[in-house]
Amino acid sequence: MACVLAAALIATAAAQSAPPDKLAKSIERIYGPGTRVDTLHVDTSTVYRLSRGGALLGFAQVRNVKGKDQPITYLVAIDSADALRDVDILVYREPHGGEVAYEPWRKQFRGKKSDAPLQVGKDIKNISGATISSNSVTRGVRQTLADLTAWHAAGKIR
Repeated sequence: MACVLAAALIATAAAQSAPPDKLAKSIERIYGPGTRVDTLHVDTSTVYRLSRGGALLGFAQVRNVKGKDQPITYLVAIDSADALRDVDILVYREPHGGEVAYEPWRKQFRGKKSDAPLQVGKDIKNISGATISSNSVTRGVRQTLADLTAWHAAGKIR
């Protein structure tokens, strides 16, 4: 299944600087095996529609935020009710602060909706030594979640 996902994601992942195989593995980890991936376009953005057996599982998007000096490529995945399913760091390029990719930090985002503060120091814990990365990824996730939710509510993704 990962090969099929990887093949379907090669063109759009290259534009987002995410390795297709890593993106495919992330989607399979979050949504489970046998997930169908359809690519949607909203304005200049690429969104993945995830389904299985005709049932909508949710949507995901790959974006980049600037860390201290380098971009951080991440995935935001939501369910069909617009709750955040998971965040995955696909490419971390900085020499320090890679703890934002660790499960204990990422799991803080799960279940959050676009009305959550999603701010370091409020509902998201900071990581000592990774303050810039923590803040950058959190801001990026907040914006991506807001965009996905708005597009879904407006019927731009379905």
